[in-house]
Amino acid sequence: MKYPCLIPKKLCNTPVQIHLESEELNKLGEPEKVLDIHAMCNYQDQVKTILTAEKKLVEVNGTAFFCGDIAEEFLTISSGTVIIFGEERKIENGSKARNPDGTVNYTKIEVS
Repeated sequence: MKYPCLIPKKLCNTPVQIHLESEELNKLGEPEKVLDIHAMCNYQDQVKTILTAEKKLVEVNGTAFFCGDIAEEFLTISSGTVIIFGEERKIENGSKARNPDGTVNYTKIEVS
């Protein structure tokens, strides 16, 4: 069964450059895997404040939605940077929304 894409490609019209780094480190203490991606996304600006366990405030300025899985080599998206509208932003959170069969429907990256 083919599942409908919740983030259609026709709505992804904002160019973005993504630099992803894996959580695993090599012998030199550098990220084991690094991936640079040029893609189109559906970007939504937002401002919210989150209180973390360490009582540190983190302001999230936007969310980028991508059709499908933009980083098949990475099981999770946890660190890196995004250049959007000419401004470099840090990745705060990343998620891959999965279909019932395990395939990735869309990818979401929250940046600050």
